[in-house]
Amino acid sequence: MRGIELKNLTKHYKDTKALENISLTIEYGKIYGLLGRNGAGKSTMVNLISNRIFPTSGEIFVDGEMSIENDEALRKIFTMSEHNLLPVDRKFKDAVKLVKEFYPALDEDYAFALAEKFELDVKKKLMSLSTGYSSISKLIIALASGADYIFFDEPVLGLDPNHRELFYKELIDRYANTGSTFVISTHLIDECASLIEKAIIIDKGRLVTAEDTEKIMQDSYTVTGPAELVDKYTAGKTVIGSDNVGGIKSAYVKGKAENVPQGLEISKASLQSLFIRMTND
Repeated sequence: MRGIELKNLTKHYKDTKALENISLTIEYGKIYGLLGRNGAGKSTMVNLISNRIFPTSGEIFVDGEMSIENDEALRKIFTMSEHNLLPVDRKFKDAVKLVKEFYPALDEDYAFALAEKFELDVKKKLMSLSTGYSSISKLIIALASGADYIFFDEPVLGLDPNHRELFYKELIDRYANTGSTFVISTHLIDECASLIEKAIIIDKGRLVTAEDTEKIMQDSYTVTGPAELVDKYTAGKTVIGSDNVGGIKSAYVKGKAENVPQGLEISKASLQSLFIRMTND
């Protein structure tokens, strides 16, 4: 079976437990959302998978092979992160050629076609690009990399709405054409929820869930109404969290809605709403 497998992955920094005993499989040919609050451990996980840092304990396998210091395995993974690891004194067109040395499957024609769509000046040095176009340059190289597993860490930082929409469209097209796995780590959950097939939710370095997005949403619902009625209805049920405004309460409940009394309204909870409740203290 193809995929990236994490086995009991743990990363500690002195007294800080960045990741604690994470075990999961990132399947080949899926679009994932990697979700968590600031400091939850998302970037640590991505950096461990990319071999930028090493685990305190645990193992990482890529298509069945140990990935640590394994160039063949690591060549299957490309990570676009907030930090620019490309040589900023180079022009975009030169950076593309440089990346191709480690990722020979990188599609240069596609990269330059994307640059034209995004109106990126390929002759400019990376250091002279705005924050938005710096993000765009990294997005383009990631999409064109030819890697089997492509990670995006806060990919739309500094992008205007038109460029964000173009990125999501190109990601879907690339996914359809290559079948690669894409993992999007983002705080803009509602904006890309429709893209995400599977959600990995991390909180305080621990895995909360790693399931199909539809299953997460189908297994939960929101019940809204007078607080007293909501409390009576939810007694004995698994309540993920709740909001209370002016005597009107909304509770987020695990399971299926049954025998709902008059005066209460049932609705589908959004992925972002469920994420917030799952990761609230």
